[in-house]
Parts: sequence; C-alpha cells; structure tokens
Amino acid sequence: MAASGMAISVVEKTAAERFGIMDMPSLEFTPDVARETEHLYERVAHHIPRIEWPVHAPYVAAINRLKKERNAIILAHNYQTPEIFHCVADIVGDSLQLAREATRVDAEIIVQGGVHFMAETSKLLNPEKTVLMPDMAAGCSLAESITGADVRLLRETYPGVPIVTYVNTSAEVKAESDICCTSANALQVVESFGVDRVLCIPDEFLAQNVAAQTKVKVLTWKGRCEVHERFTPEELLAYKLTDPSIQIIAHPECPPDVVAIADFAGSTSGMIDYVKTNRPAKVLLVTECSMASNIEADVPDVEFLKPCNLCPHMKRITLPKILESLVFMREEIHVDPAVAERARRAVERMVNLKN
Repeated sequence: MAASGMAISVVEKTAAERFGIMDMPSLEFTPDVARETEHLYERVAHHIPRIEWPVHAPYVAAINRLKKERNAIILAHNYQTPEIFHCVADIVGDSLQLAREATRVDAEIIVQGGVHFMAETSKLLNPEKTVLMPDMAAGCSLAESITGADVRLLRETYPGVPIVTYVNTSAEVKAESDICCTSANALQVVESFGVDRVLCIPDEFLAQNVAAQTKVKVLTWKGRCEVHERFTPEELLAYKLTDPSIQIIAHPECPPDVVAIADFAGSTSGMIDYVKTNRPAKVLLVTECSMASNIEADVPDVEFLKPCNLCPHMKRITLPKILESLVFMREEIHVDPAVAERARRAVERMVNLKN
C-alpha cells in the first residue's frame, strides 16, 4: 500500500519493481530521523514549530536518501514552501535559473518543485534527462492565458512584428515565438531587435512596465499572474503610511501603478539580490508570500512584512508528492521533439544575447 492508503497501480508497481522499491519508505519520526534532519530544521525553525517538525522530517529524510539512490536532483522555485526550499532542494531560484543550473550537474533525474511550464523548460534545456512533475495539475494562470494557436494568429495580425515571449509559458507557445525573455531581461530583449514595434506576451503588466522604459511600442496580450495582479497601490500606500521607512520591492508582473510606488522592481532573483545587498531594516516583498519566508534564513537582520498572496498552483507541490514522484518515477514530462527544437531555439536566442 502507498502512504496515502490507496493500492499501488500496475504502472506504479512496475516502476517500483524496476527500481527495487515495493513500498513507500518508512515515514516514522525515529531518533535516527531526528538526528539526520536536525541541521535542516534550523533553517526553517522560524516558520515550522518544533511540534510540527515530526510530520515533515520523515519525508525530508526519505527524499534526501532516495535522491542519492536515484542520482536525482530537486529544483525548487523561490515560491516553494520553506520545508521544500531549505530541506530537500538542490537548486533554488527563478524558473529559468533552475533549468539552466540543472544542465551543469551530473544527475539523471530532475524533480521539478514548481509548476508545469517550469518542468517543460527544464526538459527543453535537459533533453537527455528524466524530468518528473510531482503534480501535473500545478499549472499557471499566466501560462494558461495563451496557446500556440493564439501566437500564430498574432503573427498573422501583426506581420513582421517580432514576438517576444515570457519564459512563463508552455513549450508550444515558446515554439511559435522569435525569442524568450525573463522579467529580468525583458527590456533588453525587446530593444535587441532595433525596430519600432514588438509584441511582448503574454504578461500584460510586464509588457506595460517594459513599455514605460523604452521608446519601442510594446504590443501586449491580456495575460496576468493571479498572484501579482491582486496587489493594489492603496494596499502598499497603507504600509508606507504606517511606517515610511519600509522598503517596497515589487515584481514586474504587478500592475504599473503598483510598480510605480515601489522602491525597487525586479525579478525574483533581482529582489533577493536587492535585499541581501542593501539589507533594509524593513522590507515588503510584493510577490508570492513564501519567497519572504525563504529569504529570511539568509538575512535574519531584515524584518519582512508579508501581504500574503499565495500561489495555489505552487502549493500543490508538497513533500509527500515529491517523495511519491521519486519512488514511482511519476509524472514524467515529455515534449514533442519538433516543438522542443523550436522552443529551445527561442530560449537559446535569449541566453545568447550579448549584454
């Protein structure tokens, strides 16, 4: 029986037999598990009460043992919960950073602690590796706002206009694009064509924030991140009125009137670098709530105020699901080779841009 109490399927049983595992590892909180995980608990003690650690620790121990047996690594996005981010992840960062770093390690298996488009990007940049997604239902409102057919229609509607696609999209959308961009380099990518009009899709707010910094006319698509679109300038001003010393740091997926109030705007990695470099006494991260929790361990001198907008898709990834993914080798990500080749080309064009 699996840990959930449900019978193991034929597919799971075959995978388990292939790898010599017929049952889930023991998930008891034994003295050995306590000793094995104590140094990791220190990283999350501020967020996980000691009384709750026996629930997480057996999963942490089992996952970390199984990674070694499988020659696997776990990629964790900055929005993952602290027990994943600090206790089982091998590489942490934003979506593209994770996939790129994974190409530099000697591992046969990648477990994606993030959402579906991130797993696809990992597969694009690591085609020879097995990429596993612990929950295939972990999607993204932004990625799901546009399809490959939509991009083809845009190309017909705006012939000759370059199409810049955010990496937060599916492989089929990337494949229909000229080049990809991140929130950190979107302005550079848009201006790299040297033309007067560029489509920047699908994030409407990212495109608008880029447009405010360039003379290029940026055409947009009405896609939005359901986490970042909820922030309002009134909400942030209320924090400032309470304490004017608060540093507000916003992600460029936020509405332009929110970004305009911020002391700094940048990608998730840019936001983290800003906090670590400047060490503001108090900071408000205008992004997914878990990122502040994950940064705190490295900057204990910084006080974080948390307008707690959570991504429901990111939170579908849990320690139990990661363990089951490794035990039963599920769910494996596949990208059609023809789509993958074209999508990879769009990502590589961005990576190869000269600064």
